Amino acid sequence: MKQSETVRGSVPVPDPVDVRIGARLAELRAERGWSLGELAERSGVSRSTLSRAERAEISPTASVLNRLCAVYGRTMSRLLGEVEAEPAPLVRAGEQPLWEDRAAGFVRRSVSPPHAGLRGELVEGRLTAGADIAYDRPPVPGLEQHIWVLEGTLEVTAQDTVHRLATGDCLRLRVWGPTRFRCAGPADARYVLAVVLP
Repeated sequence: MKQSETVRGSVPVPDPVDVRIGARLAELRAERGWSLGELAERSGVSRSTLSRAERAEISPTASVLNRLCAVYGRTMSRLLGEVEAEPAPLVRAGEQPLWEDRAAGFVRRSVSPPHAGLRGELVEGRLTAGADIAYDRPPVPGLEQHIWVLEGTLEVTAQDTVHRLATGDCLRLRVWGPTRFRCAGPADARYVLAVVLP
């Protein structure tokens, strides 16, 4: 979780991206008419965490966002894209949305964010040495993923099979169940994730 970037007096000022994510999460829950309790039951995320995320008191972890995306039937990139400005056909390097889960050692750059009429997107992921992120379910069942390692080594577990990827290796799969991304080190891992909706 990120801490607030700025403090005015004794009141922390939330990160603007966290504010937009929180507002969008609250909108999605309201659209379905769910209480925080109902969403907690469906997602497996505590009511207090959901409430604090919606109010931008905390920055949700990658794992929490993945659970919420699964409940709402969207990819993480789509959710993050919904809180950004209208996407343009050309996405300059400096304009690519960046999101960080500092506690997990994960940085995610949306190189080619979701766009109306397109089924694919590109994400650059960076995991620090020792980082280990587990997702209990795909955001969309049958999601197609292509994982291309640019630097370092990466372990990806899917359907109870561990795939050890070295620099240059590419893993192609459809995701139906839990997955795990692990950077055993000694160096950080950087990879491209191509996501295609079924």
